[in-house]
Amino acid sequence: MSGGLVAALAGLSLIDSTSFGTLLIPIWLLLAPGRIRPSRIAAYLGTVAAFYFVIGLALAAGADAALQAGQNALGSIPETPLRLAQLVLGLAIIALSYWLEARIKQRGDSPGRLQSWRSKAITENRQGGTGTLTKLAVTATSIEVATMLPYLVAIGLLTAADLSPAAYGTALAGYCLLMIMPAVVLTVVRIAWHSKAEATLTKINAWFTRHNAKAVGWTVGGIGIGLSVNAIINLLVA
Repeated sequence: MSGGLVAALAGLSLIDSTSFGTLLIPIWLLLAPGRIRPSRIAAYLGTVAAFYFVIGLALAAGADAALQAGQNALGSIPETPLRLAQLVLGLAIIALSYWLEARIKQRGDSPGRLQSWRSKAITENRQGGTGTLTKLAVTATSIEVATMLPYLVAIGLLTAADLSPAAYGTALAGYCLLMIMPAVVLTVVRIAWHSKAEATLTKINAWFTRHNAKAVGWTVGGIGIGLSVNAIINLLVA
């Protein structure tokens, strides 16, 4: 893999690390009353990483077939129309980001729905075992996987790179591990400094709760901006 591809994957993974399932729920678990149980946090984060890894493997087969079909179908089309289509797609994704942000706000996801999820996470952490948190992880990631555009873009990049199965699996595993690493770091900080870390975690939770809709909009919009800028650059130098 090229250095550019590694950097792109790392950036996309870190964006994904700030999502509802990869950061907010772990923070809620860390802020739950009582003693911190690392095994439960590990069970949750491990399930999240494993879920996305399996989804990535499943998507790879379909993405590879789609890529081959797309290359065959678009191979005879001049580059300029393709770049114009890319620009239109990028602008459409930017428009989609505004629609998603407005829809989340209208649904009351910020903060009402998030608070109900927080109550669920804290309750299951207190009353259930690791199996309960594993189920919570699968539920949360199943809900948000379709909207995690950075992850889908990463799958597309890995597929387009034409890697061997072993290299693809290694890169995907690294992506999923990096995606949960901020939550792992926060867990270590919470265990090491406990009450001192609580104030910081509370502030992070409050910020993400208030800006959940805007964060989704910026994440999706960022993909659209990237596509649009890339298309414009290629059109100008063509």
